[in-house]
Amino acid sequence: MPLGTLERSAPPLFKQGPSALSRLAVYSALALFLMVADARFGVTGPLRQAVGTVLYPVQWLMLQPVEFVSRGAGYFQALGAAQQELDAARKTTAAMGQRAHQAELLAQENTRLRQLLALRDRLETPAQAAEVIYDTADPYTRRVVLDRGQVGGVELGSPVMDEAGVLGQVTRVFPLVSEVTLLVDREQAIPVLNIRTGVRGVAYGDPVAGHGGGMELRFMPANADIQDGDLLTTSGVDGLYPPGLPVARVVRVERRADSAFARIYCAPLAQVQGARHVMVLKPLAPDAALPRPEPVQPAPARKGGRK
Repeated sequence: MPLGTLERSAPPLFKQGPSALSRLAVYSALALFLMVADARFGVTGPLRQAVGTVLYPVQWLMLQPVEFVSRGAGYFQALGAAQQELDAARKTTAAMGQRAHQAELLAQENTRLRQLLALRDRLETPAQAAEVIYDTADPYTRRVVLDRGQVGGVELGSPVMDEAGVLGQVTRVFPLVSEVTLLVDREQAIPVLNIRTGVRGVAYGDPVAGHGGGMELRFMPANADIQDGDLLTTSGVDGLYPPGLPVARVVRVERRADSAFARIYCAPLAQVQGARHVMVLKPLAPDAALPRPEPVQPAPARKGGRK
């Protein structure tokens, strides 16, 4: 059958409704009426409220994932900001602690320097200030190196002391630096005087005693009048140390029946560990620090010799 002969309309057996053009016109007119009525009289307001009330649970449920993501992002942002503030506070606290520590060290150093200046004014022996550069690398000796040497006027055998007492003696002198052997060195000895009794003795270094080393007053009789707490000062009999300089304090006395001498342990008054600023005194007799040559006796004249 040719295509032109086919019927394009619906069969009469089905129910026919309004045409599409009619529906478009009706719906357009209804929409225009509703818009005019809503604009003039608010006819659709109650309907809009009813629909909004019915759809609110659905809307709330649909917005929960969005709010959850937003809250999670805000929580992590706040956590990151709090962590950054905590790190900044820790850095500030560390800086303030370091500044406080530095201020405390500066205050201590200032106090020691003032004490050294006051000590210099009280001393009758010429003295000059020096600074400890470092400790020597030899583990078997207790020595420090000063920043002054022959150019600065340091002499061999010069006593060295800090604000509390005698620290040691200059044993090596170089052009720009000098080496000081501390009193706690095993090879160091110093003549001392007991202020309470007036008894003289010799104190030797004892690097093993105590944590930082001590001293021992040797060759004292077992019945010697010496007690814990006695102050020992320089006696001045060696010709190097000026008399009256504080040296050590007696901390323990051991008297044994099988020994004629007492074991007397002393603690140095000077800061043998960590000393920084010191005073270098001029020795009373510089030649006493050097070995003196034996005097040469003249040869006796032979009897019967030529005249």
